[in-house]
Amino acid sequence: MIGKLKGTVDTIAEDHIILDVHGVGYLVQCPASTMAKLSVGEAAALLIEMKVSEDAIRLYGFASSEEREWFRLLQTVQSVGARVALNILSALNPRAIGKAIALADKAMIGQAQGVGPKLATRIITELKDKAPNVILRQDPGEVLAIPANRGPEADAVLALTKLGYSQSVAAESVAKAAGGLGEGAALDTLIREALRAMGR
Repeated sequence: MIGKLKGTVDTIAEDHIILDVHGVGYLVQCPASTMAKLSVGEAAALLIEMKVSEDAIRLYGFASSEEREWFRLLQTVQSVGARVALNILSALNPRAIGKAIALADKAMIGQAQGVGPKLATRIITELKDKAPNVILRQDPGEVLAIPANRGPEADAVLALTKLGYSQSVAAESVAKAAGGLGEGAALDTLIREALRAMGR
């Protein structure tokens, strides 16, 4: 299995690139967000998801582990294949996908080509419990002081900071959400209510 490729960008097409790795050209399909960071003739390193079928071996490339993780997770939803997952990642960045699922924002998910209202609803329904765990694994590029005895509230604060909110705003919103929901609120519920509160 191929997990990463590093080489020189030989060609950029509408939905794929050819990456020259020591004289071998690999055709790699990428979301628009990844392709926007590439230039012909320049070095590139892509995280690869490889799919083998009876008639083909396809490579999908991503600039970040977050994109690749969402690509994998989206395909666990019925009727979402590699093409639709790429379209979603082309329309929304990982943070936006996490926020859309947490807020059950069908319109935002529906921005992606090939995603109608029914499929957007299915994506949100099937991923609403899994999305917080993916968000928590995303690297915000900074070290956050999170208590060792983390509970749902601390995890919700961490998830919101990884969606781009400051730690102080996230903590305040989660505290308000927890106060309204009472003890024992689930992580996905805390995140959703905190996001709604910030959107008011």
